[in-house]
Amino acid sequence: MKKTNLTNISFEFFPPKTPEGVNHLLQTAKILADYNPDYFSVTFGAGGSTREGTLDTVKMLLKHTPVAATPHISCMGTSKQDILDILVKYQTLGIKHLVALRGDLPSGMGMSGDLRYANELVTFIREQTGDHFHIDVAAYPEIHPQAPSAQQDILNFKRKVEAGANGAITQYFFNVDAYFHFLDECTTHGIFIPIVPGIMPIYQFSKLARFSEVCGAEIPRWIRKRLESYGDDQESVRLFGLEVVYHMCDQLVAGGAPGLHFYTLNQADVVVMLLKHFKQDQAASKAS
Repeated sequence: MKKTNLTNISFEFFPPKTPEGVNHLLQTAKILADYNPDYFSVTFGAGGSTREGTLDTVKMLLKHTPVAATPHISCMGTSKQDILDILVKYQTLGIKHLVALRGDLPSGMGMSGDLRYANELVTFIREQTGDHFHIDVAAYPEIHPQAPSAQQDILNFKRKVEAGANGAITQYFFNVDAYFHFLDECTTHGIFIPIVPGIMPIYQFSKLARFSEVCGAEIPRWIRKRLESYGDDQESVRLFGLEVVYHMCDQLVAGGAPGLHFYTLNQADVVVMLLKHFKQDQAASKAS
């Protein structure tokens, strides 16, 4: 393993649905706060299905941790007035950072909302709040699963940047070359905002495979076959996953990625193991 300095990290949570989940998330957040992240982000359910849960989770994180909270905000299935109402609430809380997404329409919902795409949401936020918020948007190094072509996908991303996005967080991936190629494509198209890679720790192969199929994240064959070979041996899955994700993070940071954004799934253990590896390498590097 190379000795790479790790800075500028952030962690993503989803709003818990039970009191037990709330308590678990709070403990996770307190553990991860010790690693001095730039912020905790909180997801926003399909069609705003967790809108109040997002707000409540943001309030909890602000109250119980010293880390800045960054809510996701989605336009799919949501009116302009609803979006404006939540923006006002976030301003009142002192929130300065948002992740603006199109979002997914929940099953059975026929109306898409007043705004159809993320670039329209970014434009609306800028119209209503000026430069109050730092706005991150989503990026897809392996191409959005609904994009008709790679060219159309990069043009869609450019529209979000031109609408006023300050930065971007990628969908997770396990192919480092895809990320760096995406950065090259952005430069070719005149896109120069910071693009932070999203990192998915490997907890359980079956869930990862299902989720990756839906969101269009490719699991390279050699990784998939190794994970499949471990079967129900979860300890081997975690140790192999730790090595794979650590090596990937190491390459990303060494290659100049502006930070790392961890999709925690409200769990701290695997993320902590990754960060401890980096700390050990940093200590070894200083001693040598």
